[in-house]
Amino acid sequence: ISCTCLRSIITVVGLIVVAVPLHLSRMGASSGSMSSMMDTDTGLAAANLGGRSHPKGNMPNLDYGTAGFRTKAETLDHVMYRVGILAALRSQSLQGKTIGVMITASHNPECDNGVKLVDPLGDMLDQSWEAHAKKLVNAADADLAQVVNDLAREVGVNKSSASVIVGRDTRASSPALAIAVLDGVGIVQPSSACSIGVVSTPQLHYMVRCHNTQGSYGKPSIEGYFQKLVGAFARFIEAVDEEGKERKKFVPKVCIDCANGVGAKVMEGATPLLKEHLTVKYSLTTKNCGEGALNSGAGADYVKVQQKAPAGCDAISADERGVSFDGDADRIVYFCKPSGKFVLLDGDRIATLLADYIAQQLALCAIEGLRMGLVQTAYANGASTAFAAKQDGLEIVCAKTGVKHLHHEAQSMDVGVYFEANGHGTVTFSDKFVTQVQAASQTTETAAPAKRLLLLRELINETVGDAFSDFLAVEAVLYAKDIRADDWLALYQDLPNCQLKVSVKDRGVFETTDAERKCLKPDGLQKQIDELVARTGGSARSFVRPSGTEDVVRVYAEADTQETMEKLAKEVSQAVYDFAGGVGKRP
Repeated sequence: ISCTCLRSIITVVGLIVVAVPLHLSRMGASSGSMSSMMDTDTGLAAANLGGRSHPKGNMPNLDYGTAGFRTKAETLDHVMYRVGILAALRSQSLQGKTIGVMITASHNPECDNGVKLVDPLGDMLDQSWEAHAKKLVNAADADLAQVVNDLAREVGVNKSSASVIVGRDTRASSPALAIAVLDGVGIVQPSSACSIGVVSTPQLHYMVRCHNTQGSYGKPSIEGYFQKLVGAFARFIEAVDEEGKERKKFVPKVCIDCANGVGAKVMEGATPLLKEHLTVKYSLTTKNCGEGALNSGAGADYVKVQQKAPAGCDAISADERGVSFDGDADRIVYFCKPSGKFVLLDGDRIATLLADYIAQQLALCAIEGLRMGLVQTAYANGASTAFAAKQDGLEIVCAKTGVKHLHHEAQSMDVGVYFEANGHGTVTFSDKFVTQVQAASQTTETAAPAKRLLLLRELINETVGDAFSDFLAVEAVLYAKDIRADDWLALYQDLPNCQLKVSVKDRGVFETTDAERKCLKPDGLQKQIDELVARTGGSARSFVRPSGTEDVVRVYAEADTQETMEKLAKEVSQAVYDFAGGVGKRP
């Protein structure tokens, strides 16, 4: 496959590609030359093609975090090429299991882009491989051959054919970056790559899991994705209707903000199916479907940070729910205007709503011995934690900031509900949960709640936060509970809170523990924070944590009133400035 031909095709539509090193494809590789290539030095081939077509040069080094690699799009060509190599080596180290590569910068501005890898069950890249990713991507061009060969030996690759699926978001820079990924995959032989074109990040995660579970999780296609989720949602509504209770408060009216991103394509595919299969006739309005700039004045992050409705959604009615996806459709927040004033329903609200419903249904099933938990970060509003703590059988766990930490903690439970306040999250279920709930579905007294639980599980994308799947889950629970957005809001009242930033000389002097809620260093700072919190009284809480990318310390504070919260936040910021050598004006 020639580079020119492949580039023109991939820009238009996704396709199956057998990845071949481009220097071979230009010569027209025969089966004999391919066999010869498989026996040559992969590192040398990587360095040769990289130097000619994808050099790093003087580009800055990058860190691989929860979001993968992310920066300005024009600096990412060499990164994508090397990530393609990494994905193929990861696949070979797992005996040819399919690995995903997603090209996206999520909620970032359109000028940015990024890339992250997806492991065989649709999970994020195993943390032990993050160091490999960083070393490979940041290697100097002259060292690339050695780094590739050392990595191949260290992770124990074999000659299984590597398998990689590549997806991308709607950014103008993404098609060319996808070519660089495919070039990288082709260096590792034998290998194959499948480009599935423009998809949401959760759709790629779903596809990877389906491929590696031989279809037991679902049909490995975008059509299969919609069939699984929308089908389960429709059957859940039918199961609720079997109770014979009239819905007196629930209003099927939603305005969805697609952030001018791939969410618009998701809703374009989903809306006809929802209209065809649902007995409840929804009024679904979609806004920001590509007429504006990606994530500009729209999207989940904009709505959360600005505390205002996105463009085009200002005029929602009092009984209508607003929903915002982010640019790659893996985050979701709700909002409403019950009395004409904007109110946010963030990830904390979504998590507590789902956890509360699942706990209630499990109780109706009379199932014991299952560990169910709500996984939060230190940034979760204290009122949400207090509300969840009242639910019988629900364990509250605090994890370090970052979706990978929450997902890992959730998977240790039989039912793990996790959402960050920004709206990124999902629910995971163990095999033990499935077995016990299926058994309950065979008993007359518990059949109905068990059926609802099994269908709710099926409409949730367990692999990763999925705005569309989470939307269906929230709507399902609101319908089952027969409540409106204002009833949802009334479950608890958020404590006033804020986040501030303090510039310091060296963020490296900070060390935290207890899921980042306690500060071990600098010495004496935590004692000062504890004294300030105790002096504030009531539900007051505060913690500090260093930024991972700049010499800044983030201060979080919450308290019973706006006035006391603001005072606490200022005092803790001043303590950070004094103990850590603040830079600039003292707060």
